[in-house]
Amino acid sequence: RARSHRGSCGGRLHLSRSGGTIMPETNSGSNPADDDYVYDEASGEWMLARELAERAQTQGRSDEFEVRDAVGNLLADGDQVTLVKDLTVKGAGQTLKQGTVLKSIRLTGDAQEIDCKYPGIKGLVLRAEFVRKR
Repeated sequence: RARSHRGSCGGRLHLSRSGGTIMPETNSGSNPADDDYVYDEASGEWMLARELAERAQTQGRSDEFEVRDAVGNLLADGDQVTLVKDLTVKGAGQTLKQGTVLKSIRLTGDAQEIDCKYPGIKGLVLRAEFVRKR
């Protein structure tokens, strides 16, 4: 998630604060107590390396998420779900009826969406609030 800027010589360059200005410094012989800046790709900002390390320790794994169905059951890859209401599928011209069973769902990385397979519909993505775990 975080990366240092690489210079033309292939070595890592860190930015340090010196007299109120930000100046590039090579990492050779630098003291870890210096104010080294590292680019955080998640936030798009330059941060102090020690602050970024502390944030990572306190947050733990923020990549983990839970996907819950309409009644609060935890969903996982490969689960079977049932639709809790009729859904009109945009672009397919079909309506999926309440009670339709969708087998082998996949989690998409979003806490509200699941990827499903259904005959005749390619790339079906549903909101988790419209399904119930079977």
